[in-house]
Amino acid sequence: MSIGAVAAHFGLAPHVLRHWESVGLLAPARDPAGRRRYTAGDITRVAVILRAKDAGLSLESIRVLAPGADPAKRRDVLREEAAGLRRRIAAAQASLELLEGGLNCDYEDITQCPNFKRLVADRIPDAASGVRG
Repeated sequence: MSIGAVAAHFGLAPHVLRHWESVGLLAPARDPAGRRRYTAGDITRVAVILRAKDAGLSLESIRVLAPGADPAKRRDVLREEAAGLRRRIAAAQASLELLEGGLNCDYEDITQCPNFKRLVADRIPDAASGVRG
């Protein structure tokens, strides 16, 4: 496939694929005229890059997924990225719980809603800290 066809398939601008090539994430073959020709393997790599970006990985982190990358380094980077993603998921879950708690509150002042107060209790300093509410 040509760079234009691959870019169109994934909804990307061709310059994105050229950039990924320049940083070592892609290495499409060239035809006799020097044009990039993407194989099924290259298409899979683009899909992996996009999925990894969706997961929050930087291009530097995605580089460890490339063929020839050190397997031990790949595991270390992926372990670290997975831990970060778990933290982001937990934060997003807590945020969703807060929003849904607000949706279920009929109080005029949402801060007086017992359920909503429970959802923000971990952010409220206790009496021992000397902060008065």
